[in-house]
Amino acid sequence: MTLDAVKQKSRKKAGRRAFEANILDGLTDAVILIDENKIFVDGNAAAFDLLGSESKGLGLAVVFDGGDVVEAVDAVLKGGQERQGEIQLPPPVSRICEMRVIELPARNPENAAWIMLVLRDVTDARKTEQMRADFVSNVSHEFRSPVSSLLGFIETLQGPAHDDAEARDRFLGIMEGEARRMAYLVNDLLILSQVEAEEHIQPNETVDISEVLGEISTILSSRAAERDMNIDLVMPEDLPAIAADKDELIQVFRNLIDNAINYGTHGSTIQIRAEDQGQVFETSEAMLAVSVTNQGPGIKQEDIQRLTERFYRVDKGRSRATGGTGLGLAIVKHIVGRHRGILDIQSTMGESTMGESTTFSVKLPTIQPPA
Repeated sequence: MTLDAVKQKSRKKAGRRAFEANILDGLTDAVILIDENKIFVDGNAAAFDLLGSESKGLGLAVVFDGGDVVEAVDAVLKGGQERQGEIQLPPPVSRICEMRVIELPARNPENAAWIMLVLRDVTDARKTEQMRADFVSNVSHEFRSPVSSLLGFIETLQGPAHDDAEARDRFLGIMEGEARRMAYLVNDLLILSQVEAEEHIQPNETVDISEVLGEISTILSSRAAERDMNIDLVMPEDLPAIAADKDELIQVFRNLIDNAINYGTHGSTIQIRAEDQGQVFETSEAMLAVSVTNQGPGIKQEDIQRLTERFYRVDKGRSRATGGTGLGLAIVKHIVGRHRGILDIQSTMGESTMGESTTFSVKLPTIQPPA
């Protein structure tokens, strides 16, 4: 064979290896090659994204911190059948993966077989399953209490309190409250379901935020007055328009101002401020920001991180007493997400109640005039 023929053959082999590597890099599953000494020999792009490029050349026990992976590879190297299972990668990765351990043919009769380890990241799927399970559990819990109360009062009215007019009126009032609570819960569940279903569709209606905020402030001013609270609306006259769904924005800001009234200090002022922020660092778009600030009990940082979870309440007793369903801020989060906006929550904890405040800020993309 001539030198040119050898070079051509070498180039063909190199081309095949590059082609095979490109195919593996196109897979979303992590594919890892392990030799007979349980060394991470090579992997595709997904493998290095999952485990880090520094994993190559390390022992399997180091990469996976021992555990089920090493045990499965050991078993297959000793002549066992293909192994499958689910593993949790150690921190800082902390991902859940479906695992397949497959024996590869020996490279030649003198060498031991190698192992191909395939990992499919199912973290998001498992989280979704857990969220669904938690959601069903929470909904069941939220309905159980009012349904039990209604059944108890109905049995009492049919029995001992059948002819007691005073007890009947008192029980009917409580039953009405429980029925309304269930009605609010069903309504919020339907709204949340609809918003989630349409979250991928960005609204395109032109909305004047000044009109929305003015309308809500007028509606809720009487509720605020019942607690000797004032609503202070601060906004310039030349705010830019935004592309939005007006009804959904009314829902967002009505929910936030309602919460400010419910959890604010008696006799305090709720400040609503709107301003054109222009281009902000979180996004390349020009944004309009609306903030709702109330004076009242501050919120701890660990609670702030969970406020938009379904049914999460900082003060469960007070939330139920004010008619809250625990879904309001979850609805706000999804509506803001549908509008490609940003929801930010800040809270200060002072030495006195008046020194504590909470601010909910909503940033929404503005409609820019043509250049």
